[in-house]
Amino acid sequence: MKRREFITLLGGAAALWPLAVNAQSNLPVIGWINMLPRARVGPTVGFVDGLRDAGLVEDRDFVIDYRSADEQYDRLPALAAELVERRVSVLAVPGGMALAAAAKSATSTIPIVFMIGSDPVELGLVKSFSRPGGNLTGVAYFNVEVAAKRLELLHKLVPEAKSIAMLVQRGNPLETEVQVRNAEAAVKLLGMRLRVLEVSTPNDLDTAFASVAQEQIELVHIGVDQLFGSNRAKLISLAARYRVPTSYPWRDFTAEGGLMNYGADIREQFRQVGSYAARILRGEKPADMPVQRPTKLAFVLNLKTARSLGIEPSPMLLSLADEVIE
Repeated sequence: MKRREFITLLGGAAALWPLAVNAQSNLPVIGWINMLPRARVGPTVGFVDGLRDAGLVEDRDFVIDYRSADEQYDRLPALAAELVERRVSVLAVPGGMALAAAAKSATSTIPIVFMIGSDPVELGLVKSFSRPGGNLTGVAYFNVEVAAKRLELLHKLVPEAKSIAMLVQRGNPLETEVQVRNAEAAVKLLGMRLRVLEVSTPNDLDTAFASVAQEQIELVHIGVDQLFGSNRAKLISLAARYRVPTSYPWRDFTAEGGLMNYGADIREQFRQVGSYAARILRGEKPADMPVQRPTKLAFVLNLKTARSLGIEPSPMLLSLADEVIE
């Protein structure tokens, strides 16, 4: 029997499986996939917190089978298929649309908990937010959709700017298409010129910022992708070296010296993924678990970084900030 036929057969028979268990400990198995480099594979603290909040402890109540795509999107289908073959109890795929799509393609029966920055109904992952209806549910934190607001806030910091570069991940076309479309609409309203720079490796970040300087682009907008999250320090350093005001998708960037971010609390979203994984381990069905959305989006500004760039935010803009880091 061919491998593809074997995987298909497994998917069709999955409804008959009991909860997957670790062969040695008899504990349920959570399959975890992310895009982080292999050396950093493992769940975020927020995910573990969500499980712990539900009263579940790793190696006592469950085990996690960690898989890393090592920042290579083309590895996702094989990783998802491997975990389906292992018959895990739940697949946790926080990290974007590509991970959710790979998991969905691998199984129609094993529960999947995703975390994406866009609309899962529009993407065809679920039937509705309130009643997902299939084997997928999770968190939609909308950091892709809120990019327009983030661009607007960056422009308010530097209102005289007429050009902006947007960094996107070349290997993640599902997310890139949505981000570029939203950014194009936003910059048109702001009367600015957009330059999209595609990257796929950490070394490409150096090339991208060199292009920004060479083309005298005035602002930089970092897209939503785990490549950027994995290279926070590098991005912050490049922005400082080239003295270009830069906006970021998550608070961690701003706390570590980046200029600003706007969006959901990413750690809280990971916590929700852990909470949903716990509920599934206890017998709930993804079809009946509403897709969660963030209750708050925050604008965080690093005032020290702003002043180092010669930016003095207006009192009105400071009043808009949910948090000012000094």
